[in-house]
Amino acid sequence: MTEPLRLSKRMSELGLCSRREADEWIARGWVRVDGKVVSELGSKVLPHQRITIERQASAEQARRVTILINKPMGYVSGQAEDGYKPAVTLIGPDTRWSEDKTPQQFHPSQLRSLVPAGRLDIDSVGLLVLTQDGRIAKQLIGEDTSIEKEYLVRVKYSKPGRLPDSDLRLLNHGLSLDGKKLLPAKVSWQNDDQLRFILREGKKRQIRRMCEAVGLKVIGLKRVRIGRVKLGDLPPGQWRYLRPDEQFQ
Repeated sequence: MTEPLRLSKRMSELGLCSRREADEWIARGWVRVDGKVVSELGSKVLPHQRITIERQASAEQARRVTILINKPMGYVSGQAEDGYKPAVTLIGPDTRWSEDKTPQQFHPSQLRSLVPAGRLDIDSVGLLVLTQDGRIAKQLIGEDTSIEKEYLVRVKYSKPGRLPDSDLRLLNHGLSLDGKKLLPAKVSWQNDDQLRFILREGKKRQIRRMCEAVGLKVIGLKRVRIGRVKLGDLPPGQWRYLRPDEQFQ
């Protein structure tokens, strides 16, 4: 017999929303199981039961925004730390990219519950996603995410000569961090001092630590793509909305 699951967990598994959103909707009476409203937090369901959400929940979800920003150096991804400002402070009507053609109007309320879906170190630049939508956050940073992130990394070799091919192969597969083997990556030379990294995971300072392990020092690091969404021509310090026709996977 299949074990019952917590309703909020099941809703998250089905991609309806995040667990936090599910709990909010359940408390508001916006969730039905097999046609009946379930408003008690912690309620459980069986996998075959049909879960539907009220129109109010769908409408609220549709109003949630996802913002792409070209993070400059010197800003942190999330909460302010060590006197450095978070990237969200760059978002306002004056810094919206003039080429952003989405009809969405900016309103300060969009900054509430706007969280980074993945980190980008303070000394790294490029594509950072901030979202109010729990479904997108789960896609990008959930435990089982397989969405690729692509980086251009300028490096300097600390030993005489050039990085051996065997060490390039190690960067692609074979390194461990914090006692755990890394997933296979795609790492290739773009020119004499720049590597392209494509990863499906995001451990803290992963690329810098991978490079250190083979004697490379990172001089500059820029994220240029997350899944199908590219940084493109978005200028540093400016932002745009995720378009309705864009998807990360």
